[in-house]
Amino acid sequence: MTPQREKNSKLPAAAAWFTAGIALLALAWMVPVNLKSVTPALLRAAGENTPRVAAFGQQRLDSEKLGAASLILEAARLVGDPGAPELERGIRNIESRRPEWVPWGGWDPFLDPLFSLKENTGRTESTPVLTFFITEKARRSLQGFLANSRSIGVQTILQTRENQGTTRFVPANRAGGEALDAVILLTALLYQSDNLSPALQRELRMLAETAAAEKQLDRLETFYLDLLALGKRLNWMQLGELLRVSGSALTVGEFAQLARVASDNLPLIYTAALYSGSADNVADYLMEYGKQGLADLRLALGEGQGAVRLLLRNRAPVNHSAALNISAVAEFALLNPRVALIAKYAAFFVGAFLLFHALEVFLSGAMREPAGDSRSSPLRLRSFLLAGMIALFLVFASEPFLIKTPPPSEFKFKLVVPVLAADKPDSPITEVPVTTAMDTTTILSILLFAALQIAVYVICLLKIRHISRQPISPHLKLRLMDNEENLFDAGLYVGIAGTATALVLQVLGYIQANLLAAYSSNLFGILCVAIVKIRHVRHFKRQLILEVHGGGSGDATPQLGDTNASPAATKL
Repeated sequence: MTPQREKNSKLPAAAAWFTAGIALLALAWMVPVNLKSVTPALLRAAGENTPRVAAFGQQRLDSEKLGAASLILEAARLVGDPGAPELERGIRNIESRRPEWVPWGGWDPFLDPLFSLKENTGRTESTPVLTFFITEKARRSLQGFLANSRSIGVQTILQTRENQGTTRFVPANRAGGEALDAVILLTALLYQSDNLSPALQRELRMLAETAAAEKQLDRLETFYLDLLALGKRLNWMQLGELLRVSGSALTVGEFAQLARVASDNLPLIYTAALYSGSADNVADYLMEYGKQGLADLRLALGEGQGAVRLLLRNRAPVNHSAALNISAVAEFALLNPRVALIAKYAAFFVGAFLLFHALEVFLSGAMREPAGDSRSSPLRLRSFLLAGMIALFLVFASEPFLIKTPPPSEFKFKLVVPVLAADKPDSPITEVPVTTAMDTTTILSILLFAALQIAVYVICLLKIRHISRQPISPHLKLRLMDNEENLFDAGLYVGIAGTATALVLQVLGYIQANLLAAYSSNLFGILCVAIVKIRHVRHFKRQLILEVHGGGSGDATPQLGDTNASPAATKL
């Protein structure tokens, strides 16, 4: 076969490898699974065939939870649920049939003997529960009813009414202590009526026992303050439904904080807690991701119950720059997330390798070299290394949260009320042990800079080997080596560029500030240039100088199996 025909025969092969590489990269990019984020396509697949917000509200309404259904209706409107009008009609129907339910959010047998729910109170709208409990008549009625309770937890909570060790409330048995008295009675009634989750019940009983023993409310007072914030915003049924899915006093405090700083979105947050069955997960997610997390939660609410549970289970932000949705691929990724993630990253590497392999086939045809020629090995090695770098770049491009850390949550700020009571003795200073552990972003940054310098090192070695194979005199090879000095210094340029880029990104807030990750690029560049110039360039030039002046040794062994290399290519 003539060289021209051989060249033409390799063009279709190169085109086939190139097309396969592009197709594989495109397919990998469209796999909707990420390591540290969730894609909208995955949320859509998880929410398919699960109850929507309005349907969930209808379930609460059928259980006669009018207050919860009303908040869920507001959430359904915010996410644009098409079932919201039907839910609204159902709520209006119940309100017209049972107007006495509206202020309390429903009917409760524990409230009926205390407040005579059948009587018209004159209130036609949902009313915060503390509005009823704050009056002296209501507190006397509640105290008399709860005093006969056989529950140890209820009696322990009631004993805190006599506790004088308060810091932010006026003691309940003093003038001005009506607010604390009402909150204590509300807590005891919630405990008596099983409106607290079992875990929250156990914690409150333990806190009340500790407060009785130490004569200080301490952490229990913090809970009372948080319950006060929720009791001023939610009616009886709404508060009870929330506390049934709250696993700790900390969660109640976080929801009170969210009610203060994100009151406009309280229906969304409240619905997400009931929707997922865990107020703890919702509070933790929003406390970690702030307003962006709230936007992601709103997106998940619009997709269905399964989407909300997936988002909270992964506890990761939504990657809004993800690829288009392919239902079959999304369902596979939902059922097999680890397999899909491994397949995606492997496809990035294989696709990039096929592109460079296509270039290798094309170049071998252009240089009229047989496909199995040993000279094509540098091309294959270079294709392998470049494919690894391109795959790593694609991984970082498809994972925006792999290096970039989310900003601090806007919901964590909490106003501290000045303390008017007697100060406690100074607490002993606790020494915090210094940790040497590095976060994931720092490790990944260091690995990326190291990979870049390894690539520069390999390119320099290939260039030295290329010069050593040239059928020219040692004098010309020495001149060519001098001409490549800038290439041999490339490690320094790449290292300085990496450090500068990392520092700029840290200043702009795209990545977390970390000087170790930034200056590691410079360190790797210095090491790379030192090894290349001292270990390889200096040795090769010494051999060339000896050959030019007739002192070269002819028994040197060429590197990398190159039988055509000159003795100067020894030990590169």
